[in-house]
Formats: sequence, structure tokens, C-alpha cells
Amino acid sequence: MAMALSGYPATTPLQLVLFSLLLLASSAAALPVPERPAMDRVRWQVDRVNRRGSSLGLVMSYVDEATALQASGYFTPWHVLPFVDLYGRRYHIGSIRGVNVIYALTGQRRCLPALVFQLNAAVTVQTLIDVFSVSGIVHYGTAGSSNDSMSFGDVSVPKLVAYTGAWTWKKFKSPKESSAELSFGEYNIPNGGGNLLGSLKYRNEELYSVGKPMEEVFWLPVDSAWFRIAEQLKVKLERCNDTFCLPTTPQVVYGLKGSSADMFLDNAEYRKFLFREFGVSTVDEESAAVVMTTTSPGIPVIVFRGVSDLAGGEPTWSSTSLMNLASINALKVAVEFIATVGKQKSSVSVQRSNN
Repeated sequence: MAMALSGYPATTPLQLVLFSLLLLASSAAALPVPERPAMDRVRWQVDRVNRRGSSLGLVMSYVDEATALQASGYFTPWHVLPFVDLYGRRYHIGSIRGVNVIYALTGQRRCLPALVFQLNAAVTVQTLIDVFSVSGIVHYGTAGSSNDSMSFGDVSVPKLVAYTGAWTWKKFKSPKESSAELSFGEYNIPNGGGNLLGSLKYRNEELYSVGKPMEEVFWLPVDSAWFRIAEQLKVKLERCNDTFCLPTTPQVVYGLKGSSADMFLDNAEYRKFLFREFGVSTVDEESAAVVMTTTSPGIPVIVFRGVSDLAGGEPTWSSTSLMNLASINALKVAVEFIATVGKQKSSVSVQRSNN
């Protein structure tokens, strides 16, 4: 019911509500405008990056590998927006030899299990694929060698990689089902024989791909077209760093096999087993995760690994003194590959425009 004060017209309930809303609006207008939420800013940044066109994703795991890139002068940050911080990880925006590139450090293990390597690598690559406009993933870094024919500083461009950290622990005296089993008894000292630890049976991985049913696989191939491009590269690798010079100039080796597992391998007998049973030439902790993550959606991927150690049994200076050199050499091949792919994409674009 409307009420009237002495000397004033009656005020209806609706008028009171409207008056209250006007007071709230005027009060709100006087308050400072709240800062745009962090994720809104990130979405705007990502959209801005994607509007410049497609990029190649470049991923590495160790700080030394990222330092090699930063010190090389190959990477030119984008002056508009040099980086995007997303989910606690920094994605650097720029170019290499005129090709749009987004690079990120996946992260390395400290005291945590090496499984974190695989997880960090997969999360980094999945973010690049899902959030940014990337046409492929280039992965470079260091690796241990399980192939005695490879030397320090060599760069392997594997055609196949496998995850050798997935296995089933078999019971003592279980019958051997295949050659791809590790029997602990064979390594008894001084003589081989039975061992209560039994043996390990290596498992396949479940691969889910677009347009295909789930399949169990052991070997994961890099992109075949990209591999053919890499085979044509002519790169002169570095023989020396600030502290050491190799007796011969390292080489780029194509078509070998690589493996990844949830551990830093520093055991001569185990690396020999991997080479003997699987033909594995390099061992690391991330390549399989990178390749598998890109294979599922059908994104091209390639891997470049510089040999920094022998994965066990080598002189103590090798892994520390040569890691920088191995990183530089792997980076040199990756950069040459990026430049070559960029030129080919530019040629295709010109041909399409002319047609």
C-alpha cells in the first residue's frame, strides 16, 4: 500500500525498488573497475598469438637444453607478446629463421620419480596442441647412448621410439614367453642362474588415435614425411665446447630406434640389454611421451637427440662436460629442420596463391 509523508506525494513499492537500484548503480559506478581475471587475460593473449598464424611447437626438458637455445641467437622473441604464462609454465612466442615458433621447457626431475618427466612432457605438448595453433611438434634434447657405434656429440634422429618403462613383474621360475624379457638370474654374480626376483615382461601401450580403434603398440613412429625431410639436412655439428674437444667431429645418424622410461639410465648392463633385445640406440625420459601425445590427434612430430653419455660405464666427466655440447648439436639440427619445413610451407602457399 502506498504511503504519503506530510507535504510529499505518495511513494509506491515499485518506486522504492527502482530508487534502491539507482542507489546501488551509482555506488557501483563510484567503485574502481575490478581487474580483468587472469584467465581472461590469458585467453586474450592466446587469441592474439594464434591470429599471427600457425606455429611450430618446440619442446625441450632440461634447463641446459633451453639455455642452448637462448644463447644461440636463433630464437627471436615476438615484440608484440614475447611469452604466455599458462598453467604454471611459460610458452615463449617468437620465430626461428622466419618461421613462427612457440617453445616451452617441459620440466626436469628433482627428487620426484622420473615418471614426472613423462607427465610433464605430455602435459606441455597437449597444451601446445589444444590451446595454440601449432602445425607440428619438434622435440630436441640430450640422451644416453646404448649403441657402442654412436659417439659423444652425435645426434640421433630416430624413426621409432618405445616406452620401455611399462612391464609386468613375473613370478620366480615363470616360463619365458618371448625374448623381450629381462631375467634377473642371468645377471647373478659370479654365475647366472635362478633369482627370486624372477623376470620382467615388457608391455605394449594403448594408443588412441583419431578415426581409429584403440590399438596396442610397442613402437611409436615419428612423422614419416618429416623424417624424409630431416634425412636431407646437411648440418655441421660442433666438436668442442668451452671445456672439452672431441677427437672427431660428431655426425647426424638417421633411422635408429630410441626408448624412454621412468628413470635416468646409468647401468651398462641394462643399456646393453636394451640394445641387444630391442635394437635401441638412445635412451631418454621424454621422447615416447612426446611422440605418443602428438600421434593421437595426428600432429606431425620429430625427435632430435644429442648423445651426452653412455647410459652407464663411461668416464665421470662425460655426462656433465658434454651435456652442453650435445644440447647445442641437437639444437643445430632442429633449427635447420625448422628452417627447411618453413621454406617448404612458404613455397606451397605461393603455389596455391598463384593457382
